[in-house]
Amino acid sequence: MAGLFILNTNLQAQIIPVDSGYFKSFDNTKIYYEVRGNGFPVLLVHGFIVNSNSWRHAALYDSLIAAGKKVILVDLRGNGKSDKPHTDAAYNNDAEAKDLMLLLKHLHINKYDVVGYSRGSIITARLLALDKNLHKAVMGGMGSDFTNPDWPRRIQFYHALAFDTVASLHAMVQNVQKAGLDQEALALLQKYQPSTSKEILSKIKTPVLVIHGDSDVDNGNADELASFFPNATTAVTPGDHNHAASTPEFAAAVMAFLKKND
Repeated sequence: MAGLFILNTNLQAQIIPVDSGYFKSFDNTKIYYEVRGNGFPVLLVHGFIVNSNSWRHAALYDSLIAAGKKVILVDLRGNGKSDKPHTDAAYNNDAEAKDLMLLLKHLHINKYDVVGYSRGSIITARLLALDKNLHKAVMGGMGSDFTNPDWPRRIQFYHALAFDTVASLHAMVQNVQKAGLDQEALALLQKYQPSTSKEILSKIKTPVLVIHGDSDVDNGNADELASFFPNATTAVTPGDHNHAASTPEFAAAVMAFLKKND
């Protein structure tokens, strides 16, 4: 299906064509995506308990469109308009990274950049490890903690969503239920959330920007994460974990990184 998206810039209103729809991934899970623009592809990977709509509220989205990029939004499996299977097999063995690589193949895209935020950065790390077509990567809102396969925060979220046994996360579970999200799928996403070791990251030569909010302390040390890569830079933007990605400063830092490494 197709449609139109109207973007208001400081100069004029631009009408940007929209290509959107579904494709069937390796296990027949339907994945929803949207593509806007015709320039160099930039894949945006959303975080946890949100979907691709979260990017539309970020200054980065408009900046990429205005710069003439081909912007790719996708609802990761278990989220948004994509299928939400309830089997363990649907979420382990890098299912989400495979979805994204197959989506890019479906769209006939070879080289591309990726911007991940929060859990989206964890999936971005898997793309860095698995996909030679990845040109540049931004990892936002993430520190080094996810490199531990037994990360306590991940395990806590899984137990909270699967069994509601974590008192400190009870409010999060209630919010999931009030929003009508698929709690079982979200639990499985945490159960099988991938980790990428610092040894693997140390072999990745792709340019990487690690960026975080100045009040974001949720996921470990971002500078330590950057130190694992041989070709990484860092940036700090105003905001906590839930708001840093939407700021103009975040957009400016990401755009400067993408332009510098063209």
